[in-house]
Amino acid sequence: MSKKFDVIALGELLIDFTENGVSGQGNPIFEANPGGAPCNVLAMLNKLGKKTSFLGVVGKDQFGVSLRAALEEQNIDTSHLYEDPEVHTTLAFVHTFEDGDRDFAFYRNPGADMMLNEDQIDEEYIASARAFHYGTLSMTHEGVRKATRKAIDVAKKAGLLISFDPNLRPPLWKTMEEAKEQISYGLSQCDLLKISEEELEFMTGTKDIKEGAHILLEKYPNLKLMNVTMGKEGSMAFHEGKEVFQAPFIQEKTIETTGAGDTFGACALNYVLEHGIQGLTEENLQEMLRFANGASSIVTTKKGALRVMPERAEVEAFIN
Repeated sequence: MSKKFDVIALGELLIDFTENGVSGQGNPIFEANPGGAPCNVLAMLNKLGKKTSFLGVVGKDQFGVSLRAALEEQNIDTSHLYEDPEVHTTLAFVHTFEDGDRDFAFYRNPGADMMLNEDQIDEEYIASARAFHYGTLSMTHEGVRKATRKAIDVAKKAGLLISFDPNLRPPLWKTMEEAKEQISYGLSQCDLLKISEEELEFMTGTKDIKEGAHILLEKYPNLKLMNVTMGKEGSMAFHEGKEVFQAPFIQEKTIETTGAGDTFGACALNYVLEHGIQGLTEENLQEMLRFANGASSIVTTKKGALRVMPERAEVEAFIN
């Protein structure tokens, strides 16, 4: 049966206020970029020709209106983007360091993205996709956590490919123990995992990438393909006993890393949608990582993420 969507993603849609210079009076200027990891993933998938839809909540305010418009401009379906009449759209202020890395301050207590509830999980809608993608920002509070778990259950029953990126944001958790518990749940449900080296260390206690990967693969036998991103050190794929490393593409023009991991995750998910998640060869994994590394490298040279994802041809030209 043909599916309406390639990917449905659930989670946060918010405004990333990113630093953009200084005013004449010496005050920092912030630019309101549409953001939220799940939507960044969808924006990149759309550039690669996939049909996508977002499931989440914004506030019934000016930011909510502009975020809906930003998704529609990227051809992301918004039929299940809900508005909360009382809780404002979530905001994140992003401080960028000299090396392009960043720190987040969230205005989210509560924020509209936390308001998704179980009643808003439409089973028929979720079953209309080939893949379902989620992170952990939708697991920080009870109501939205229940909605996320229900959506994952529906997706699994309907036979969707399940994709997960922990996207750990420590300021949003009451305790790091709770964060670990919810990431463990996310890991136990997915087929495809994109995890950063910092998150891998957080979950396994080891800085050794291979050792950490094997701890997770042993603990979560459901993981069919695991990709570890290592920033300036490149990336690694673990699949059916194979371990493949791919060197990064280092840019002199890197200004910030916002959305780089999401871009990588989207490219890997796209590869799996096109090639399947079983029986991938080392050459397949190399090809997947090379493209994902290239695309995420391009994104580090641009401000924001959702609106600046590269086209397939741009990535191919860059990596060649």
